[in-house]
Amino acid sequence: MNVPENLRFAESHEWVREETDGTVTVGISDFAQEKLTELVYVELPETDRQVTAGEEVAVVESVKSASDIYAPISGTIVEVNTALEDDPTLVNSSPWTDGWLFRMRPDDPASVSQLMDAAAYENMTAE
Repeated sequence: MNVPENLRFAESHEWVREETDGTVTVGISDFAQEKLTELVYVELPETDRQVTAGEEVAVVESVKSASDIYAPISGTIVEVNTALEDDPTLVNSSPWTDGWLFRMRPDDPASVSQLMDAAAYENMTAE
C-alpha cells in the first residue's frame, strides 16, 4: 500500500492532513475504500457542527454495504466536499486528494499528532 507520509490515521481508517490555515482535511484511506468497493452515496456532515473524536459524522454507502465515518479528532466541521454529492466514486479513484470528505478546525491542534503515522497505519493494515 502506498500511504502518503504527510497523513495521520485513526484506527477506524480515517486520514487527517494538516492544512496551513490551521484546519485539517479528513478522508478515508485507500485500504478502507478498497474494502468498501464502489461508493454510490456519501452522506456528509453539516458545517459548523461541533464533533467529538470517535463520534459518527458521515456515512459512505457502497454497492456492498454502508459504513459510518467517525471524527478522528474533536473540533468543528468547517467545510464538506460537495463534489462527492455528484460523484461519490472520487473517494474510490482519488482517496488521498479529490476524494476528501470534510475539513474541520481542531479543538486541540496537538491531537493530530496522537493519531497513527503512515508507517504505523501500514503495519495495522498489513495482510
